[in-house]
Amino acid sequence: MCHRIMLLWFLSGSLLLFGTFDVWYFLRGLWVALRCCFQSPIRDILAEQVVHGRVLLHDMDFMCHMNNARYLRECDFARFAHGTRIGLFMAARALKATMVVGATTIRYRRSLALGEGFELRTRIVSWDEKSFYLEQRFVSKSDGFISAVMLCRQNVIRGNPQNILEFLCKRKVDCPDISEDLQHWIRFISASSQALRAESGLDDKTK
Repeated sequence: MCHRIMLLWFLSGSLLLFGTFDVWYFLRGLWVALRCCFQSPIRDILAEQVVHGRVLLHDMDFMCHMNNARYLRECDFARFAHGTRIGLFMAARALKATMVVGATTIRYRRSLALGEGFELRTRIVSWDEKSFYLEQRFVSKSDGFISAVMLCRQNVIRGNPQNILEFLCKRKVDCPDISEDLQHWIRFISASSQALRAESGLDDKTK
């Protein structure tokens, strides 16, 4: 009888936990961290890193292909693995800096179907005085088609990218040229920020 009551409490607690908390997100994040610990570090900070994935049942939406939000979730884990293996997060922590996502934009080119395998390729494309800019591509394993492309602005809080990279690489690191499409996106973010500040009356308060 006691065992049944304990089992009932365990099942009820598990149901409550999984129903109110995104347990799988944190379990997977822990798995990504553990796996990175057993992989060799990557010394080239501009190197493209590849994470392999497959569309499973819990990734599906009503259209029977990968849910739009799942792309962003997969990118989250891929960036975590990327920053861990090149040592970016450890360098930022040593300098008492933190990094948060400031903006993302994603272009969906072709949907990923149930059971379809893909590569998620992540790389740093550039940086400025405040942020790193990363590109992430979903590439179908069946024919190499780029199914989706995401740009991510990763803001550095209480620090700057150049200091983090110099601490990590022990030398000055030259920033790659910012591509034309990335320049357009950065200008869009700046214009959007200025418009929202003006709408909130922040410009008047800070003059």
